[in-house]
This record gives sequence, structure tokens and C-alpha cells, in this order.
Amino acid sequence: MSGGGEYSTLAAVRRAVVGCERCPRLRQHCLAVARAKKRAFRDQVYWGRPLPGFGDERARLLVVGLAPAAHGGNRTGRMFTGDASGDWLFEALHRFGFANQPHSVSRDDGLSLTDCYITAAVRCAPPDNRPSPHETETCRRFLVAELALLRRVEVVVALGRFAHDAWLAAAGLNGPWPASRRPRFAHGAETRLPDGTLLVASYHPSQRNTNTGLLTRPMVHRVFARARRALRPTGA
Repeated sequence: MSGGGEYSTLAAVRRAVVGCERCPRLRQHCLAVARAKKRAFRDQVYWGRPLPGFGDERARLLVVGLAPAAHGGNRTGRMFTGDASGDWLFEALHRFGFANQPHSVSRDDGLSLTDCYITAAVRCAPPDNRPSPHETETCRRFLVAELALLRRVEVVVALGRFAHDAWLAAAGLNGPWPASRRPRFAHGAETRLPDGTLLVASYHPSQRNTNTGLLTRPMVHRVFARARRALRPTGA
């Protein structure tokens, strides 16, 4: 978990993320997308920079995704904001009391998270949604830092296998496990970790998964209903 001690606050992590230039391929891609834009967003100024995590700094629920979408977060400047996957995520978070509204379209749309923090394994939109192993490892320092500062987390929802494995690595939990206790990735799979944290796996709400029916809204709802039930009562 090296790298977490560099930052004393989540605000400092966010500033470091936004200013990061460590991965030239990712930075070039994000800037190229921001210049070219998508026809539907021609009149908008794209963010085009790495994205920090956001949400309640006292959160007990941590949601981890893969990386910003090229015309979603890379455009709006906030994780899962302005794309179809965010529509699914925020609807579920709102349904179970973690968000004040079910949709998010921009950084200033009034969205507020309660008891929930959203982050990602990689902070720049990668070409074809495929960051390289080196880029993933380089970016891990930010997730490590967030985990060190989000001291109240009880439940982690990992959206996709990539996020699942990245969170385990950042938490220092990707070492050898007994075969019977090894955290596995399958939708709805749960692992109770040595420190008591509950890791819940979910398919990512990408259009590829939702349009094909691999992931349905009831499936997403069950994941976040489980997250809500798993949280200890306030004051316990």
C-alpha cells in the first residue's frame, strides 16, 4: 500500500489526481477526445483531465469503478456523470438512500452523496476502456491514498472484475489466499475480509452489459440493497 502516506486529506488526493501527468498515453487520449468531442456535445467544454473520487468523506460505502468514460466523466469532470452507466448507478444509489437524486448530468447538477464515496481504479479515460498494466499500477497510488483516508468504510461494491481486482491490490489483499476463502468475482459474490469489510462484486453497468441483459436493474438493486443491509446501524 505504498503511496498512501503522501497525502493527509482527500482534498490533497483530489488535487494530485487532477494534476497527474504520469501516463502519457492516457493523457494524450483524454485531450484528443476533449478536442474532437462527440457531436451531441459539440457546444460543451470537456474536462479532459484525470478524475478524482467524490462523495461523503465519512462514507461507510465505497463504490469502485474501472475508469472514466471518454464522453462521460472525461467530459463532465465527475465519475459516472453524463453517461448511461451513471444513470444506472445513481438510480440505485438514490433508491437506497445514498444519493439525493437519481440522475447526474454535470458537476453542478446538485447531486449529493450520503454515506457513499465513488472512485475508480484508473483516473483517465483509457483507449477502448483498456488501461495497460503499467498505467493501472501507476494510478494505484491514488486509490491506496483514498483507502487510507476513508477510515469508516464497511462495505465496498466493486463494479466489474477490473475494479474488484484493483481494489484488492490497493488494499494489500491480493496475496495468497486459502482456496476456500479466495475473493471471487461473480455478480453478487461476497467476501468478508479479515478487517471485517464486506466486498460485494457486481457486473459493471456498462451499455454492453445492460443492453445485452447480462445486468438488469433488479440485479443492481439487489447489490445496493445488500450494501444497505450490511451497514451497521448508526451509532452501533
